[in-house]
Amino acid sequence: MQDAQLKAAPTAGERYTPGQRLRLILVLGVLIALGPLTVDMYLPALPAIRDDLMTTEAAVQLTLTGTLVGLSVGQLLIGPLSDAVGRRRPLLIGVAVHIVASIGCVLAPDLAALGGMRVLQGLGAAAAAVVAMAVVRDLFVGMAAAKILSRLMLVMGAAPVLAPTLGGFVLALVSWRGVFVVLAVFGVAIMVMAAAMLPETLPQERRRRGGPLGTLRDCSRLLRDRPYVGLILVAGLAMASLFAYVSGSSFVFQQVYGLDEQQYGVVFGLGAVGLIIATQCNVRLLRRFGPAQIMTGALLGGTLSGLGLLLCAFTGFGGLVGLLVPLWLVLAACGLALPNAPALALSRHGEAAGTAAALLGAVQFGVAAAAAPLVGVLGTGATSMAVVIAGGMAAATLVALLVVRPWQVEAAPTDEGTVPH
Repeated sequence: MQDAQLKAAPTAGERYTPGQRLRLILVLGVLIALGPLTVDMYLPALPAIRDDLMTTEAAVQLTLTGTLVGLSVGQLLIGPLSDAVGRRRPLLIGVAVHIVASIGCVLAPDLAALGGMRVLQGLGAAAAAVVAMAVVRDLFVGMAAAKILSRLMLVMGAAPVLAPTLGGFVLALVSWRGVFVVLAVFGVAIMVMAAAMLPETLPQERRRRGGPLGTLRDCSRLLRDRPYVGLILVAGLAMASLFAYVSGSSFVFQQVYGLDEQQYGVVFGLGAVGLIIATQCNVRLLRRFGPAQIMTGALLGGTLSGLGLLLCAFTGFGGLVGLLVPLWLVLAACGLALPNAPALALSRHGEAAGTAAALLGAVQFGVAAAAAPLVGVLGTGATSMAVVIAGGMAAATLVALLVVRPWQVEAAPTDEGTVPH
């Protein structure tokens, strides 16, 4: 096993100088940002798209679901491909698809065309997401990987802060189609940066040569690993809570609480502050606690906060502030759970990092894709959003306790002693 060899020698990432590591984090951060920006930047425009294309709120929310489906399916395709041919080529091709799809969104004449282009956008963004995760696993394991992912989660928190706010400013100048012009330009910038600055991290001797059958064997082995399956489900359910907020917030804040597009962008950004703070606190917490301990504590706290959110939404207690406080705490819990669950899962399977990252990403965005329209089906009020958020956190906690069994994962051989504490 590749992970067993890592005990005898430092990983490639551990040999990086501080400057090289910072440069890597910056490049991976830009890649990680593509998915959240693609998903979130057009959120303030959902009511405008509904009116312009003469459709319903639930139908417009399906364009968000389409993006998440593309992110999910795309990772299943790109992950194994990156294990076979390396990380760079699938990444560059995927970003090119994203650019073309963004231009297609600009030109979309109706909701069906927009939905189709959003699926393609998700497929393209999937390349950036899965390659970034696989590169982390190529270079780091265990707590070192959790620390790098915590830094990247800063981007995952900052991107939702910037995306709706930027989208709101764009909408103040042009129509909703201008949002997709900005995404196309961002895709071009990512392609140039990745081509110039991201090295190939998967050498020829570590590439998978089994073809489709080999990929199926890898997937079968991964799915027989109970803790790995539990960990990716935990990550998916936590992501579902996050995207229940993403999909429902524009209607809740703008229609229920009367905020305009720019005010919504500011409030949405403030909600992500908890996520940002928590991800950076995670780096410090890892000095004293293991990733599984932090993940479990975060999920328990997130479940309690989700129940508080549901109570405030149902009763109207505290108005907008009463809704935002427990919501902020749920996002903070996600900021602690999301770096640690993937780090624990990927540390178990370094020999097939691309496939392991692909299954992780597919489950994350697949479950999130189911959560997004569920909010619309239940209604556009605060209670509907709170039900899905609280349910996702509670389900993630149950999976962690019953399937992952974190007291066992913390001592797993593949995560013990692989990196210096």
